[in-house]
Amino acid sequence: MKVKKQKRHRRAVRFFTACFGFREPFKVLCDGTFVYHLLANHITPADTALANTLGATVKIFTTRCVLAELKSLGELYSESFNAACNLITARCDHEKRRSAVACITEVIGENNSEHFFVATQDAELRKKMQEIPGVPVIYALRNSLFLERPSGLQHQFAKAAEEERSHMTKLEYKMLKKKKKVAIEEAADASDANESDVDHMLDTQVVKANIKRDRTNVKDQVRFKRNKAKGPNPLSCKKKKTDGKKKTDGNKNASSEKESKIVDITTRNGSRKRKRSRKSKNVTEATV
Repeated sequence: MKVKKQKRHRRAVRFFTACFGFREPFKVLCDGTFVYHLLANHITPADTALANTLGATVKIFTTRCVLAELKSLGELYSESFNAACNLITARCDHEKRRSAVACITEVIGENNSEHFFVATQDAELRKKMQEIPGVPVIYALRNSLFLERPSGLQHQFAKAAEEERSHMTKLEYKMLKKKKKVAIEEAADASDANESDVDHMLDTQVVKANIKRDRTNVKDQVRFKRNKAKGPNPLSCKKKKTDGKKKTDGNKNASSEKESKIVDITTRNGSRKRKRSRKSKNVTEATV
């Protein structure tokens, strides 16, 4: 597959996936002409060939009307009939056999709700599918498969759908109005609650002020002692350092005081001894 062809197919697949919601694995609805062309040009296996063109996994479908039409064509189409019997049969709900074109158009419907890729070699069916929005068409040329580009009608439909998505529907508009009303009511309730809280705070402050003024009420209430800041622990404090000169002066004063006390004691003892000696002399003289 050439690079340009591959890019073109990728763009078409991206368009249908983005605008019409196609998802993997892609479903391909085949008619008898397409099955016959695949077998005649040896484009087998069909699922791998279609997967290469679409760039994703594929499931191949057909209808009971298509099988009945192939069976009625005779021995020339017996091989294609046997191959089509191995495909998944899509539900068509036709009691009487219809042509493949009519059956496929009814299965696709107006919007292609099942998201089918239509694979056919019939020119009329290809034109009809291009007029329906959201229907990609696959066809074959010799031994290669092609995916048709989206038609102008399909592009216009995609643009109109995008514009509709951008605008709100009536239901969405009503829902948005209801949400706005609920939000406004909630905001009003919240504001009322805040005002009541403020009033309650003011009332409590007034009551506290009145209690402080009335000392009689204060006596009845329990008083709690507050822990006041105390002084530092004396054991944890360091001792004050003193200079060397002050220590020496203190030692000198202490030694001088001790010496003066000793001198006083000696003088007192000496005076007592003198008085005793005088008394003894007087006693001896009197006796003589």
